[in-house]
Parts: sequence; structure tokens; C-alpha cells
Amino acid sequence: MKKWNVVIVLGAAQFVMVLDGTVMNVSISTVVSDLNTSVTAMQAAITFYTLTMAAFMLFGAKLGDVWGRRRAFVIGSCVYALGSLITAVSPTVGFLFLGWSIIEGLGAVLVIPAIAGLVADNYRGRDRVTAFAVIGAVSGAAVAAGPLIGGAVTTYSSWRFVFVAEVIIMLAVVLCARVVTDSTPRQSIRIDIGSVLLSSAGLVLIVFGMLQSKTWGWVVPLHRPEIAGVTLAPLGISLTAWCIAAGVILLSLFISWQRRLVRDGRSPLMQPDLFSIVSLRSGLSVLGAQYAVTAGLFFMVPVYLQMTLGLDALETGVKIFPLSIALILFSIVGTTLSRRWSPRRIVRIGQSVLVVSALLLLGSVTEDLRGGLFGLGMFLTGAALGLLASQLGNVNMSSVGEKDTSEAGGLQGVFQNLGSSLGTALIGSLLIGALSTSFASGVATSDLPEQVRATVSAATDRGVTVVPAADVAGIGEAAGLTDDESRELAEVYRESQLSSLRVAFVGLILIALLSMLFSRGIPDAAAVRRRTGAEESV
Repeated sequence: MKKWNVVIVLGAAQFVMVLDGTVMNVSISTVVSDLNTSVTAMQAAITFYTLTMAAFMLFGAKLGDVWGRRRAFVIGSCVYALGSLITAVSPTVGFLFLGWSIIEGLGAVLVIPAIAGLVADNYRGRDRVTAFAVIGAVSGAAVAAGPLIGGAVTTYSSWRFVFVAEVIIMLAVVLCARVVTDSTPRQSIRIDIGSVLLSSAGLVLIVFGMLQSKTWGWVVPLHRPEIAGVTLAPLGISLTAWCIAAGVILLSLFISWQRRLVRDGRSPLMQPDLFSIVSLRSGLSVLGAQYAVTAGLFFMVPVYLQMTLGLDALETGVKIFPLSIALILFSIVGTTLSRRWSPRRIVRIGQSVLVVSALLLLGSVTEDLRGGLFGLGMFLTGAALGLLASQLGNVNMSSVGEKDTSEAGGLQGVFQNLGSSLGTALIGSLLIGALSTSFASGVATSDLPEQVRATVSAATDRGVTVVPAADVAGIGEAAGLTDDESRELAEVYRESQLSSLRVAFVGLILIALLSMLFSRGIPDAAAVRRRTGAEESV
């Protein structure tokens, strides 16, 4: 039993990393009420939690090489515990953003890359395979348990206690870290800070632009922000387009700069030639799309269940549970099928099932929730994601030689978290933007008196806040509307919520369809062998 103490310590940290990403989603409505904030602000917090990890994951992996993996693991765990503590006592959404989205994210970029390296350092042969399987099982258990744990604690106590528990677990991890052996020599390399700044700034600008699209518009400006009285919409184009364009330019400069560092004999933050490997490029692209769908779904479904249907956090967790169970089950099924079927075949089956499941979920979006259809849609979504998860990690890591496994693992972390942040930003913005448009149109064509329509239109000119549909009638009465007018306004708002959710589901379907184009480079052989050095040409 003693030899498994290492995987217990590392598994505990892995459990917290995965759990944290699911707890907040099922607690959205409660956190919004407790911190007197909005769903839009929570969307930003969820987006920047994964974006922080995406922007600095390669940097965190390099720090692990320089400091030593165990030291990076311990420092990251301490930083993560600090962030969890700040989140637990947050009086405002600003403190939550600092503790959860920033500090916890920075801690995770040290912990996540170190876990894989430390497993490899501490185990050999069959024991190593078992240890990696345990870490994978722990991740699956956290995905399955997260919505239920978060829902139960939030419903019967407070969401804050989840983060208190995380502090305790991470401190225990730090105290027990001495059992972990770090046998990999530290590297004497200079980390290029310019590379870190270019990559992180590029990613932040792209995701921030998408996040703000619901307010600024994509190309034609909807609302133009002002700084010191100056309206910002260069050449009459929305800032969203400018932010995304600037981000793409910075990432292009980042790739060019990495090539120059390699030519000059200096250590790059990322080996740019890795993207010339077709199977790796395809695997990472499909992985990013998979996480975009997952994050978008985990944002919009709780909003639907809580804000439209009035379910509490625990009921929300129970509704999501079929997805979690199916994800674990079909991860095992996919691994078994890989002995006979090629990765491309399994991935494409998973992608096809994902499209079908999204269509079923779209059909279940009603005021009374078509429970059977919704449950089937969630289960099939989990099955699709499980099939994809069973293949993509192996495809990516088998696409490179031994010397590049660390960088390939770092790139996996980047694409996972970038996909998550893009999914939350894009699907959330579609949801909230469509709600504003649909509500404005619904009020304009309703039977409400002209004065009331004008008043509502003026009050929602800069967008509509996502609030529980059941509260809208009371808000209308407080604003001076009659009972009949308030009920009609509530009905218009409820219909607008359902319409916006359907738009968001269509967005998920399009992402799932687009990802099928990326899977053409997935290996079409039943066994994926690790490359020995030669890179695959485009």
C-alpha cells in the first residue's frame, strides 16, 4: 500500500482541480444572489478561470522544469489554497474573480503539468500504467460527483464551504508532498518572458472580444464603450472584431518569435514545429472543440434549469448527473473499442453522437422541460464526450517522441482550457445577446400599453440581465405596472429565455459539426505508435 501513497496525494490534487470547474456552474443562481451580481459577471468569472490556465499553462510547465516538479507542485498547491480561501470569504464578485479566476488559475498552471510528470517519476512499467489509470479515474469521479457535491452543499448549506474544503485538501496535499519523489533533473534554461507576454495577451484579447460580443456586437457596433468621453469604434467597426484581430496578430507573432528562438539556439516556450505534425494538430483541435462544447453546455444548462425552470442547485446537479455517468462509462467503452477500431472511427462516432445529443437537448427546451428527452440528451452527450476523451489524449501524446512529451502535455492543457474559456465566452454571449434581442422584440410586439413598452425599451437599451423568470412579475409590479401588465411582461421574458437558449444550443451544434472537419487528421489505424523522431509532414 505504501507505494500508492504518491498517487493518493497526486490524485487528491487532481480531484480538486477537476471538481472546481463543475461546482461553480451548478451554483450560479445562488452565487449571483449572495454576491448581488449578475449572470453576465459569473460568465466572465468562469471564462477567465479557464483562460488564466490556458494563457499561462506553458509557462507553468516550464517553471516546473526549472524549479523541479515537486517544488512547482507544492508552490502551486499553496497558491491554489490561497485562491480558494479568498473565494470562500468573497464579499463581492470582484474578490471572487481575484481568488477563483486569477489566483486559483495561476496555482493550477503549476499543479496540473507537475502531476503527470511526477506520476512518471514515481512509477515504472505496469505500476505507471495503473497510476495514470487511477488519475484518470479520479478525474472522472470528480466530473461525476462535482455537480452533486456542489448542488447538495449549496442547497443545504453554502457554496462557500466547497472552497473551504478545497483549502483543507490542498493544505493536506502540501503536508504529504514529501512522499513524492522528484527524480527528473532541473533544467538550467532561461524562460523567455516576451514569449509568455505575447501568448497570454493574444489569448486574452481573443476570448475577451468574444465575451464582450453580446454588448459590443461582432462587427457592427451595438453599444460603443467610452473612455474619457471618447467613443471607441475605430472605422465604425465593433471593438469585438478589433480585439479578436489583435489577438490573432499577437499569436502569429508568438509563433514567429518561437521559430526565431529555435534558430538562435535559445529555449522557446513552445516548439513551433510540433504543429506540423498532422495527428497532433488534429487531436488538439478536436480536443479544444470538445472542451468548448462541454463548457458551453455546463454554463447554459444550469442557467436554463435555475433561471427559467426555478430548480435549485441540487436539482440541477441531479439533472446533469446522466452526462457525468455516461462520460465515465463510455471512456471505458472507448478504451476497449480502441483494440479493434481506429482512433478516427471512434472519434467520429463520438462527434456524430454529440450532434444528435445536442439536437435532442434543443428539442427538450420547453417551459415544463421534456424530462425524458432531456435526460436522454444529457446521457448521449456524456457518451459522446467519453468516447472522445478515451482517444484524444493517446492520439496527442503518441504523435510525438519522448523528448517532446512534456511540451505536448502542455499544449493539451492549453487547448483544454482555451476551449473551455472560448465555449463559456461564446455560448454565454450568444445566450445573453439573443435574450436581449428576443426580449426587445417581444416587448415591442406585445399588447402592453405604448408607455410601458417605451419604458421597458429604455430600461433595457444596453442589454437584458438574466434573472429568474419567476421574479419578473414582481419586478414589473415594483416598477409600477399593473398585475396584468406584470404577468404579460413575465410571459414575454420567459419566452425570450427559451428562445435564447435555443439559439445557444444551435451554437453548440455548429461547434460540434465544425469539429468534424478537424478530425480528418486523426490516425486511421487501430494502434497508435509513438513516433521515434521523424515528424509527419503536412
